[in-house]
Amino acid sequence: MNSGKYVFAQLLQYINRYEFDKFVSTYDGDFRTRDLNCWNQFIQLFFGQLTSRNSLRDICTCLKAHRNKLYHLGIKQSVNQSSLSRANERRDYRIFADFGNYLIQEVRPRYASEPIAGVDINNEVFALNSTTISLSIKLFSWAPGKYSR
Repeated sequence: MNSGKYVFAQLLQYINRYEFDKFVSTYDGDFRTRDLNCWNQFIQLFFGQLTSRNSLRDICTCLKAHRNKLYHLGIKQSVNQSSLSRANERRDYRIFADFGNYLIQEVRPRYASEPIAGVDINNEVFALNSTTISLSIKLFSWAPGKYSR
């Protein structure tokens, strides 16, 4: 049995909720929401990113499997795939984009003078997540890909 805090809950402590709420209020992100507010949406997507989930269905399934631990992880509730999908479609993306830029501005000065082993570059180096979602070739026949002809 776990006697301390989960790693995910410890990571959430470093995320500035006040700054996130400022971006939410700027873009009215929680306007007319009942259950899934922007913070809970962010936490669930953050959980999916850290646990290398491949889809919204995978995120929701994993959260439901850990239903008894959600409170201790810092997640208010698990939602179904359609609610998370609808929230991703309807919420203003600028909330998360501006918050991501804020996090980058917070972290960049801390590691600006840290050398990277085996790399001798005088300019800044950025590492971006390039997660891709597999597309159905039948639905997106116009998209060039691995199996297109």
